[in-house]
Amino acid sequence: MTPDQLKDRTKQFSLRVIRLVEALPKTRTATVIGMQLLRCATSVGANYRAACRAQSRADFAAKMSIVETEADESVFWLEILTEAGILKKPLVSQLVKEANELTAIAVASRRTAKKTPDRTANR
Repeated sequence: MTPDQLKDRTKQFSLRVIRLVEALPKTRTATVIGMQLLRCATSVGANYRAACRAQSRADFAAKMSIVETEADESVFWLEILTEAGILKKPLVSQLVKEANELTAIAVASRRTAKKTPDRTANR
């Protein structure tokens, strides 16, 4: 997957979560959880874009660590929505799958960046 494809994938994830949050019931609990989910899910794409502009491999790895954390947090809030009975599991299963895949991609990218020598450090 190219960086541009992953940028689009993370943006699409954000947009899907936005639509889900907008469709949540208008209860206090759903609103609070929805805001938490909205913050972390949209942060995945924003932080991936920042990682693409990283100044060094170490900077890239640090930014990908944020992507990993935010994608994993998205899974948490999606699970809370289902386990609290606010949404049925089938409605969020594809988003959970996507968030888990984005988490795995971030982990692998971060690990690769840490193992690869930083050629910009000697410039």
